[in-house]
Amino acid sequence: MANNNNLEESSPLLSKQVSVEEDEKKNLNVNNSTDVAASPAARTGAGFGWTANGLPLVHGSVVGEPMGRSQWDSSLLACLGRNDEFCSSDVEVCLLGSVAPCVLYGSNVERLGSAPGTFANHCLPYSGLYLIGNSFFGWNCLAPWFSYPTRTAIRRKFNLEGTCEALNRSGGCCLEDEVQREQCESACDFATHVFCHACALCQEGRELRRRLPHPGFNAQPVLVMIPPGEQTMGRGD
Repeated sequence: MANNNNLEESSPLLSKQVSVEEDEKKNLNVNNSTDVAASPAARTGAGFGWTANGLPLVHGSVVGEPMGRSQWDSSLLACLGRNDEFCSSDVEVCLLGSVAPCVLYGSNVERLGSAPGTFANHCLPYSGLYLIGNSFFGWNCLAPWFSYPTRTAIRRKFNLEGTCEALNRSGGCCLEDEVQREQCESACDFATHVFCHACALCQEGRELRRRLPHPGFNAQPVLVMIPPGEQTMGRGD
């Protein structure tokens, strides 16, 4: 007993360490109880709607809550885009969509995917379908079957409002099921590419150029190590 009392008296920080550990245990218990109380609501996500691929549908004002859909930067028929810092790029997109849609489509997919060989892997098949459709059917009826999934990918990636949601907002659509609504959106994406193919490609190009830089501009700087020159030691006479 005397030895223990001597150890406690010789360690004045011992009591402080014990009190600090007790405070940490209390804080840990309080945090655990708070997490357990909040976890059911977080897991169920009550009050919020989500699409099949996990995108939010309703507005939220607190960090962690789902946010509403965004609007496309320009409308489908805004061929020349908007008068802003991207106006020259919008004119380029319009010219490519009118003269060389295969190049514009390949460029859009390249910005969206940013994988090596993306441009060629999409531009060449599109060109073949474009030539076959115009040669045998008189219009570009085959390439939209190949290109419309890109519009769906852009809409999902940037959480953009689709045609069915625009109709629902205006009161003309009654689809409440999220899966059916997403299927309707995909069908609308396909119809947009079939009946307004050049305008759809241009709208997607304008949207991607405002949101994503070209993959060629993302190159990392290369650090070059230059060895020091040959040094000689002088000898005094």
